[in-house]
Amino acid sequence: MNFALILFILVVVSGIAWIADRYYFAPQRRKVGIDRMPLWLEYTAGFFPVICAVFVLRSFIVEPFKIPSGSMIPTLQIGDFILVNKFTYGIRLPVINQKVVDLGSPQRGDVVVFRYPRDESIDYIKRVVALPGDTITYQDKRLTVNSQPLQYSGGEHYLDPENMRYAKRFAESFPAGLGGNQHEILNDPDRPAGMFPAERFPGFENCQYINAGLTCTVPAGHYFAMGDNRDNSADSRYWGFVPDKNIVGRAFFVWLNLGNLGRIGGFE
Repeated sequence: MNFALILFILVVVSGIAWIADRYYFAPQRRKVGIDRMPLWLEYTAGFFPVICAVFVLRSFIVEPFKIPSGSMIPTLQIGDFILVNKFTYGIRLPVINQKVVDLGSPQRGDVVVFRYPRDESIDYIKRVVALPGDTITYQDKRLTVNSQPLQYSGGEHYLDPENMRYAKRFAESFPAGLGGNQHEILNDPDRPAGMFPAERFPGFENCQYINAGLTCTVPAGHYFAMGDNRDNSADSRYWGFVPDKNIVGRAFFVWLNLGNLGRIGGFE
């Protein structure tokens, strides 16, 4: 279901009714001394200001999402309700998601929501780990970007609640020259490091797959995104690069988790 399209249609229909009432029906009612709107106008024109406000807020400022899977554990948990900033990377037209005002672009380490390249009706959330033109290597469960290895610390055991398996929790840090972002990831030492995509994807020729990982050069206008739960995430390693045109916004705040109210707050 394309909620943005449904909301847009409601705005158009209620807006037409609101204009019609303001400039035609309301003056006619005043002439005959009737104050109350007919029922059909109450449920169309009467709701226009609210529907319009929701449409503008959701399309250009912030949009709520719910985390459906454990691919971003430990940063985000299943059941987290999050807010996504819609203008950090520019202003886009609703429904078609076409950028009309460029205000910035995703940076390494940003958690972004985007339309899944293989089915744009589905929204995905992952962490950007490489930008257009970057060369990324994922080898033995460690990242290197532009020949600069990321730093890892920690390694304590962590129970992955989705799989009920113990993994190791690390702090992963980009070097200062790559933005310096630090965040947490999970790695399962019992899961193999190698991977191979189920099918070829646009830009597949930019990647080399080996037994223990891969090396890819990110095409112009695209990003390489990975889940923080590295052994339980379907991401760019398997289905390819994220086009800039698919970016929805930057996730930045957990506003509710019904199972754990302590989850509320910002995250990196």
